Amino acid sequence: MRVLLIEDDTVLGAGVRDQIKAEGHSVDWVSRLDEASDHLAAASYDLVLLDLMLPDGRGLSFLRQMRKRGDVTPVIILTALDQISDRIEGLNAGADDYMVKPFDLSELSARLAAVARRYSGNPNPLITIGDLEVDLAAKAVRRQGKLLALTAREWVLFEGFVQHPGQILSKAQLEERLYAFDSEIESNTIEVHISRLRKKLGREKIETVRGMGYRLGEA
Repeated sequence: MRVLLIEDDTVLGAGVRDQIKAEGHSVDWVSRLDEASDHLAAASYDLVLLDLMLPDGRGLSFLRQMRKRGDVTPVIILTALDQISDRIEGLNAGADDYMVKPFDLSELSARLAAVARRYSGNPNPLITIGDLEVDLAAKAVRRQGKLLALTAREWVLFEGFVQHPGQILSKAQLEERLYAFDSEIESNTIEVHISRLRKKLGREKIETVRGMGYRLGEA
């Protein structure tokens, strides 16, 4: 999952960034709304973490503009504003969740995963794909009851397929999911990981759509 973090508190921002990266996600961190706009225009994000009080404006106005132009990217508000009226205003503006500072980073991870599951059509963290049993919360996959040993990169790619059932993911979209590991992505990186996933999951699980990308099969 690729996350855009909009937070001007350097200590909190670093902690949230590190937590998200430790979960195997890719994160871009900005401290201003104008920077956030540039990032949203240049890349596709799976989720936005939004502070409400930024140096160049209010997060709620930014959120309302997102929704007004039809941007349905999930948004979780992170703020020190803790009044019920603030929560109501945030949710009514189009936020998917609202967390009051200070918050536990583990709870943030759980909420982030829950929002992502809702948008992918899999609100239940336990799903079945053919002979695979997938636990999205535990990041575990079993095939015919046997736990598969997926690497962090393999899991990130597989999770991308699970979160977009039936959809074709291009090579570029899959590469974006690996940026969190801060390593240079070579031209054949995706092909190598797809090959390894097929060996573990079953060759029929990931289909190649010639000239377009890959798709998770149901077999």
